[in-house]
Amino acid sequence: MTISSAQLSVGHDGAMTSEGPRADRPRRRRSFTVAEKLRLLAGYEQAVAEGDGNGYLRRNGLYSSLMSEWRRARDAGLLEGKKPGQSVGRPSGDQAEIARLRRELELANRKIARTEAALDIMGKVPLLLFERARSGLKMIMAAR
Repeated sequence: MTISSAQLSVGHDGAMTSEGPRADRPRRRRSFTVAEKLRLLAGYEQAVAEGDGNGYLRRNGLYSSLMSEWRRARDAGLLEGKKPGQSVGRPSGDQAEIARLRRELELANRKIARTEAALDIMGKVPLLLFERARSGLKMIMAAR
């Protein structure tokens, strides 16, 4: 069974337009200053903390790979002290290693803080149990 073009009725509201993302000409590639990168990165990290990281990227027309690249550059110290228009470049092997070690240290410090809090709580549990047992014993003795 075939359908002829007469059987298909497609709504048409006039002439076709060439409106679209590249209707006039290809867009010029965007570039960001160091201040813009740091501002957008801070906004993205705040949005991620609030659970809206993807929405932030869509609203600003950015990609997560840019955020990763900018974060690596920031952590390696490549964005510090740069003048507007000055090239940022990629981190050297040493700078990348330093940034990786800083991230590891920050993660280790967070784990240590969490472990210390757990140990503090665990240290208080026997004391709490002892106090409850003692008060229960006092209640038994008072009942006699």
